[in-house]
Amino acid sequence: MLRIAATLSHKGRGEEDEMTAPDLPAELKAALDTKLRGLSRNDAASRAASISQNYRDGGGSGGIKSEADALAYAVVRMPATYAAVTASLNALREIRPELAPASLLDVGAGPGTATWAATEAFPSLTHFTLLDANSTLRALALDLCSGSARLRDMAYQRGEARAALVEAKAADLVIASYMIGEIDDAERKTLADLMWAKTRDTLLVVEAGTPAGYARIIALRKRLIASGAHVAAPCPHDGECPLTAPDWCHFTQRLPRSRAHKQLKSAELPYEDEKFIYVALTRAPIAQRPARVLAQPVVTKIEVAAKLCTSDGLALARIPHRAKPDYARAKRWRWGDAVMEKQTLAPGRPGEGACEGY
Repeated sequence: MLRIAATLSHKGRGEEDEMTAPDLPAELKAALDTKLRGLSRNDAASRAASISQNYRDGGGSGGIKSEADALAYAVVRMPATYAAVTASLNALREIRPELAPASLLDVGAGPGTATWAATEAFPSLTHFTLLDANSTLRALALDLCSGSARLRDMAYQRGEARAALVEAKAADLVIASYMIGEIDDAERKTLADLMWAKTRDTLLVVEAGTPAGYARIIALRKRLIASGAHVAAPCPHDGECPLTAPDWCHFTQRLPRSRAHKQLKSAELPYEDEKFIYVALTRAPIAQRPARVLAQPVVTKIEVAAKLCTSDGLALARIPHRAKPDYARAKRWRWGDAVMEKQTLAPGRPGEGACEGY
């Protein structure tokens, strides 16, 4: 058991407002609301259920064939996908606050969800290229972006990911969200190599937070590290993942549900928790990578206990109540947070971890 000195990398220090909120931006909400006028909610709910079942059965976006299908999919999945991509981008920006990409390549873009998230995260972006084989989702994406000053001139290429990638120009930031699970292992390896070849600076891949999604991310991570990539987030190292089955790495992001979202999912709660897994890979090595909180910490009157992935592997951080300022900070730790690890000993208390500032 390791006692580790750590504090939150930014939360609790008045910097939360620098991170992007997980709910859809107002501009996108307004565009969706306009499209939804006159749409039968019962019909849309039926379409959304059918599309979701197709994905659960291992299918892809091929079942989305009409504008009504695309709208139903967008209402049900855009909020959660946006929230997961935004959380991943926030983690990346935390590690690399200097990152200011000018160009984006969105692979398997669908209705453009990841592009919207990247636009909110990086004001520096000026060039946007989206790739997807589904013409219906492409049409919806173009429609939703038509009123956006930044996105209305984006380039959206229709075509299968591998063929489209070969023709695409390299970009500073490449994103593939919830799409590598739609292709087989051989195609996934080829696609990983192509995406990395088109990445000037950073590649972000986001998947569903299931054991299968985690396995896909780990395989892609290992392959691209062997090609010279470096992990920026969430891992604090470029080594093998220290987790063993049945455990798997994933995170969760809470997001608000709109009225239409609740109706189409027959949901009562005003929020949804999206489980996801991601990896952000960069060309240049990261000078300093924080540890990552792998589960919601256990807070008692005696201590805060948190499971961490550190540069040396898994660790259980214990922050005692008697270290009051550190305990107060540790109480604010949340699943997925980055924490700066410092192996120290508190004076006069052999073997006890002390908390230090970032």
